[in-house]
Amino acid sequence: MFLPLPTPVPGSSTVSPGSPGAPSEADLLAFARRAAADAQLVSSLPLDPRGRTWMRLNGPGDSEAWLIGWPPGTGTGWHDHGGSHGAFATAGGVLTEHSLAARMPTDGWRSLELADGIDRERRLSEGEGRAFGAHHVHQVFNASAEQHAVSVHAYYPPLPLMRRYSRSGQVLRLEQVEWPEEWA
Repeated sequence: MFLPLPTPVPGSSTVSPGSPGAPSEADLLAFARRAAADAQLVSSLPLDPRGRTWMRLNGPGDSEAWLIGWPPGTGTGWHDHGGSHGAFATAGGVLTEHSLAARMPTDGWRSLELADGIDRERRLSEGEGRAFGAHHVHQVFNASAEQHAVSVHAYYPPLPLMRRYSRSGQVLRLEQVEWPEEWA
């Protein structure tokens, strides 16, 4: 579901020194936390009991941002962000993130065998967030059987693509590349 742009979120962050117009991971996280704390913005997102819903936001410094609703039991699957760095913050409910604690190569492979001890898990409750770099691979999901979760995500540069992966044990396989026009 793609909804029209809402009114801009007040208090867009400033950009990092040394890179005019380019928000840092910290800038994106600060924006995501402020937007997640905006009760009026969060309540404007229609929630669907069966599928994720989303609304595009005006992020800081020409970044791409999204408000996302997660019904119980829904998630993203393993993916990366096409070389963009980013951040997300939970506005309601609890999200679980599984990530890989290693810089993953972005091109030139179809499957990788992952080392032992590479897996990380975080639970992010309302008001909590995290930033990540350009080589981050993760999956995010709402493990609740009863409660929706809502979150704010921001990326810079705007997502050029997303790579989707499958995982079987310690093997990660590239399955699909998605392009921005597919998300509209």
